[in-house]
Amino acid sequence: MQMPHPPLPLSGIKVVDFGQYVAGPATAMILADLGATVVHVDPPSGPLWESPANATLNRNKLIVTIDLKSDEGVAQALALVGEADIVIENFRPGVLARLGIDFTAIREDRPELILVSIPGFSSNDQLRREWRAFESVVAAASGVFSVMSLNRTLMGIDPSFTPLPLASAYGTLFAASAIVLALQARERSGIGDLIEVPLACAVMEGLAYNSISISDLPSRYKSQTEIELERRIENALPMDLSYESTRELLNPFCRSYKCKDGRMFYVLCPGHKHHPIRCLKVLGLYDELVAEGLAEEDVYLPASEWQSDVSFDALPRDWVDKIAERMKAAFLGRTSTEWEHLFGEGRIPAAPQRWLQEWIGDDHAASAGLMIKVDDPTYGQMAQPGPMVWLEESGEAMLNPAPRKWVTFDQAVAALSAMPAKAPTRRLAEEPNGWLDGVRILDLTNVVAGPHSTSYLARFGAEVIKIDPASPLYEPSITVIYGLNHLRGKRSALVDISSSGGREAFKRLVKSVDVVVWNAPDRQVKRMGLDRENLKDLNPNAIFCQLDCFGGVRRGSRSDYLGYENNVQAATGIMLRFGGSSETPEDHVGVGTLDVMGGLSAALGIAVALFQKLRTGQAGRARTSLSALSGLVQIPFCYDYEGRGPFHEPSGPASRGYDALNCLYETASGGSLVVSASERDLPRFAEVEGLQGLSDMPKDCRMSFLAEAFLTNSAEEWMSRLRSADIGAAICEDIAVLRSKHTRIADGAPGTDQGSYSFSTLLNDPSGHVLTQVDPYAVRPTSAKIYPPLPAEKYGASTRQILRSLHFSEREIVELFATGQASESWSREYLPS
Repeated sequence: MQMPHPPLPLSGIKVVDFGQYVAGPATAMILADLGATVVHVDPPSGPLWESPANATLNRNKLIVTIDLKSDEGVAQALALVGEADIVIENFRPGVLARLGIDFTAIREDRPELILVSIPGFSSNDQLRREWRAFESVVAAASGVFSVMSLNRTLMGIDPSFTPLPLASAYGTLFAASAIVLALQARERSGIGDLIEVPLACAVMEGLAYNSISISDLPSRYKSQTEIELERRIENALPMDLSYESTRELLNPFCRSYKCKDGRMFYVLCPGHKHHPIRCLKVLGLYDELVAEGLAEEDVYLPASEWQSDVSFDALPRDWVDKIAERMKAAFLGRTSTEWEHLFGEGRIPAAPQRWLQEWIGDDHAASAGLMIKVDDPTYGQMAQPGPMVWLEESGEAMLNPAPRKWVTFDQAVAALSAMPAKAPTRRLAEEPNGWLDGVRILDLTNVVAGPHSTSYLARFGAEVIKIDPASPLYEPSITVIYGLNHLRGKRSALVDISSSGGREAFKRLVKSVDVVVWNAPDRQVKRMGLDRENLKDLNPNAIFCQLDCFGGVRRGSRSDYLGYENNVQAATGIMLRFGGSSETPEDHVGVGTLDVMGGLSAALGIAVALFQKLRTGQAGRARTSLSALSGLVQIPFCYDYEGRGPFHEPSGPASRGYDALNCLYETASGGSLVVSASERDLPRFAEVEGLQGLSDMPKDCRMSFLAEAFLTNSAEEWMSRLRSADIGAAICEDIAVLRSKHTRIADGAPGTDQGSYSFSTLLNDPSGHVLTQVDPYAVRPTSAKIYPPLPAEKYGASTRQILRSLHFSEREIVELFATGQASESWSREYLPS
C-alpha cells in the first residue's frame, strides 16, 4: 500500500495573485506548487498576455474574473484580500492604489499581511516609474542586451537581443524568497511586511558577476576573448570577427566540440584541480600532452614565480590551439551520447547541445520530474516545467499539480475562507529586525550558485560561516574573483574536512548551526555524511539545503552528473537558441543566466524549510537545481502539447525581437532603441510624430517602416515621443555606463533608497583593489531590516577565530595548521598577481 505524501510546506497559506505577464503569476505559481491556496485575478478581457505559458503560470490556482475598474470589482478584490495571508501584484507603482486597493492602508488594518509589489522600475525612480515596463524595456534599460556575449561584441553585434525573460525570472525568485522569509519571520513576530521587488533591481543583482568593476586587475585573469577585445578597441580596429574565429579564442576546456553523430558537445572544466586532467584522460590525450610539456602549476603563487610557461591554468595561445585541435579530433571518435555517459560517470562537467524541444521530451527530464505532465482544460495533456524548489520529504506530491481552474467570485472566497487563519498571535518589539536574525548557516558550497545563496541570506541577518578546503580545488579566478561578490557578509575558514582533525571541526560546526548548505549531487552528499540519516545523528534540528546541476524530485539517469550553469544551458536548449543553429551554439550571459537564480532558489528552499520547522518542528531538506530553473527562465516557450505550433522563438545573432512591435531598432544617434507594444497599442502610434501611418499598414511592412523611421532621429528624441504616447520603449543602455552613472562611495546603506540602479565603490576593500559592485537592494521591505554585507574577507581570515569558537585549544589549532588540516590562507596576496 502506497504511503500518503506528507503535507506540502505552505499548506494552509492563502494567496491572492493580481499579477499579469510573468513575474507576478510565476511568484504565485511557486507558492502554489509548495502547497499554498492561490486565487488568481484576471480582468474581464482575459489575461493581458495571451500565451499557452499561462497554463503553467496558473497551475494549482483558482482563476476568478474581476473588473478592478468598477466599484463592485474593487469590493470583490478587497474581500479576497481580507481572506489572504499574502497578496501579490506587478503593476506600475501606484496603479492598484489608484484603483482603490491601497497596500499601505490595508496593512494598517492587518499588520500580519505580507503584501508584495513587483513593478518594472522602483517606486522611488522618478524618471522611469511610469514607464510601461515590459520585459524587453526593463532589459534594455538595465544593460542586459549589452552583456549578452563578448563574442557577439567581437562579431560587431551589440546590443544583442534575447527572448529569455531574465528580469522576470530574477524578480520571481527575489519576490518568492522574500515572501517566504517574511512568512517564517511572521511565525515568530506575528508581523507581516510590505515588500517591493523592482524587476530592474532584480536583474541588476542577477548580473552582479557581470557588472563588477575591479581596479588594476592582473592580466592573468583576462581571457583571450577579453584581450582581443581590448586590442581592437585600443587600435580602433573593426569588430568583424566571424563566429568561427571567436570560437578559436575560447579556452579548450570551455567550448563545444562536434561528435561522431554530428551533435555538438559542450565541455566546461577549466579552473578546477582535477576536471581538466580527467577530461584529457577520458579523451586519451593526457599522457602525450604532459610529455610535450603541459604541467600543473601552483596558481596561488604570483605569476612571476611560476615554474612553467605552460600549465592547465595559464595556456599560451599556441597551446590553446594545440589542445583544441587534438580534442576536436578525439571527440569525432564517439557519439555525443557515448561522450555524455563517459564524462558523466567520469565526474567531468559536460553535456550535449540539445534544443528545448528535445529537453522537454528528454528521458532524464521526465524521470527526474524536471518536466511533468498536466491535464490542462484548454490544451489537454501538457508538458510543463516541474517544481523549481522542493523539500525532499514532500516533493513527490508536487509532481502532479492541479490544472488551472476558473471559478466564480463566490467560489474563490469560499475556497479561501474554508481554511482557518493560522497567523500567529505572538508579538515582539516592533523595532526593525532582519528576517533571519539569530539564524546560523554553515556554507560548504563553491563557485557561484551555492555561495550566492548564503550571501543573499546574510543581508537579512543570518550569520554565515563559509568552509573551504585547506588546499584549493579551484583557481583564483573562480574562488577569489567570484568571492568578491559572494563572500561578502561571511566568515571564512579553510579546513580539510576529510582529515581527522578537520572532520572533528566539521562535526562541531554542523552541531552548532541551524542550516547546512552544499552544492553537490547525491553521491557526494552521501559520501560527505550529509545524507538524511547521518545528518540526523549529527544535528537532528539542522535544515539541509542541496543544490546541483541535473537533480530533480526523483532520481534520473543523470542526477549524479557534475555540471555548471553553461552545461545546463547546453542541455536545455538555451545555447542553441542563442546561437541560432545546431552548428553554432553560444553561451548566453555566462554566470548571469542561471547561476544566481540557483542561489536565490536555494535561499527560497531554506526559507520554506525554516517556515515548516517553525510550524511543525520538522527539519526539512530543501532542494533545487539549475536544470529545474531552466524551466523558469524559458517559461514563455517551455511547454508542449498535441497541436503545438513550431518552436520558433527568436534565435540567433540576427534576431532583433519577436516582431515589428517588439524589436530592437537603430537610431540616427547610433544608439539602439527597443520598442515593446501589442496590437492593442496601435492607436497609440497614431499619436507619435513620424509614426502615424503604422496602424494602417500591413503587418509584413511594419518592420521596414519603423526601421527607416527610427533612423531619422536620435534615440533620446524617439524615447520622448514614444513615452508621451505611453508606448513601451527604452534606450539600450550599456551596463558599464549605468554603473558609472549610479555609483556612490560605499556608505553602509543597502541602496534601497537610490532608485532602480545603485552601485557602491569600496576604496579600501580588503583585496587591495578598488571595487564597484551592485548594491543588495532588490528586496525592499518596509518593516524588516536589510544589513549591507561587510566586504569579502580573504579566504581563511577567520579560520583561527572559528576553531576557537568550536573549543579547540591553541595547541590543537597549531597542530591543525602544522599538519595541513587547516589553513589561514591559500596565498600571500589576496588576489595572486
